[in-house]
Amino acid sequence: MDTFGPWSLFPTLIVLLMAIVTRRTIESLMTGALVGMLMLDPGSVVTQLSDTLLSVLGNDIVTWIVLVCGLFGSLIALLVRTGGVLTFGDVMTRRIHGRRQSLLTTWVLGLVIFVDDYLNALAISASMKKITDRFKVSREMLAYVVDSTAAPICILVPFSTWAVFFAGLLEDNGATGNGMGLYIESIPYMFYAWVAAAVVPLVAMGWIPAIGPMKRAEARAAAGQSMPDGAEESALEVDETNQRRPHLLNFLLPIASLIFFTWYFDIDILRGVIVALAVTLALIFSQRLMSFHAVFDTALEGFKSMLMPLGTLVAGFTLKEINDGLGLTHYVITTLEPLMTAQMLPAVVFVTMAFLAFATGSFWGLFAVAMPIVLPLAASVGADMPLVIGALISASAFGSHACFYGDSTVLSAQGSGCTPMAHALTQLPYSLIAATLATLIFLTAGHL
Repeated sequence: MDTFGPWSLFPTLIVLLMAIVTRRTIESLMTGALVGMLMLDPGSVVTQLSDTLLSVLGNDIVTWIVLVCGLFGSLIALLVRTGGVLTFGDVMTRRIHGRRQSLLTTWVLGLVIFVDDYLNALAISASMKKITDRFKVSREMLAYVVDSTAAPICILVPFSTWAVFFAGLLEDNGATGNGMGLYIESIPYMFYAWVAAAVVPLVAMGWIPAIGPMKRAEARAAAGQSMPDGAEESALEVDETNQRRPHLLNFLLPIASLIFFTWYFDIDILRGVIVALAVTLALIFSQRLMSFHAVFDTALEGFKSMLMPLGTLVAGFTLKEINDGLGLTHYVITTLEPLMTAQMLPAVVFVTMAFLAFATGSFWGLFAVAMPIVLPLAASVGADMPLVIGALISASAFGSHACFYGDSTVLSAQGSGCTPMAHALTQLPYSLIAATLATLIFLTAGHL
């Protein structure tokens, strides 16, 4: 494979630096992609850009993400406008009597609703933000709690979208025995996910204090401003003035339908959200909660509210395509290959793949490329295979959790009502704490 060596890191570094300085995500991603295109062929940047965008938008996964996120936006907007979210908030508020309880309840809901990270990121945040607002919790803190129960929890459950994907990937790569069986065997070794999920209640209880940007966000919320500057009100924001409170069933039945039918259709969240929308429409029309025109105007507004996060995801996929052309993944893996002994392999795999997942914003596609390299290497050096697979999948969860332009990060921010960069920067110290602890555990486990 042609590679630019260490220069393949340059576009990603540009993205990270620009994102931190400007707090703008899409612009940073597209700048990094354009820098990569200039490196690949400075004379055909326009052609490269058009071809890459067409390739990305023609990708089945991207189309699936657009439909899932857009329809999720429509579903949540309808639940907000009909008052279902407020009813849920009223019921929960009678049982929640403080800041800690509100955050711990959000965490528990994330543990319970484990089918898909998009479901966690959007449904829980939209349901809980008015509750946490009442206790002066910053939207960034809510987004952190929600995001920490998205990918990190989904990989620990053998019947989530993540488990189904990675089990199939293991099967395709000739893993010994049944792919799902090997995946389940690896769950105890997914140390990043265990640590990241365990850190949340410690933060919620105040045993781990607010750090850096999160401390400033919490101080702002304590002064009465839960939503950060730059975040916009949208169809997903609840307006409590003159809102009627329908029966709680109007909220619970669509959410229960979403969870059940996602599972029923072989963990397909797209089919689940379509059924949930149908159930919501049936409830609205049977109770005459909204007019025909208002229903579809609201659904459209909800879909439109997801355009910014979807733009971020498309820009992220565009950068990934350019990084593939530069040979970033191949360069990093081959550079670190001498360190990959049986004892060191789990920790090296976790750190290497976590960096690549964070840098590229690719959490599934990247591992389809890496697994055919890592699994034979693990077999050749006699490493513990479930431990190595646990490290590999933990790295994917870290990328989804920490990446500034990852899908869970963007959607958690959108659902919680803050900007992706505000969420990413406030969350980063906690994800790095979990990653550091996980690395130490992988090092220890590899030498046992």
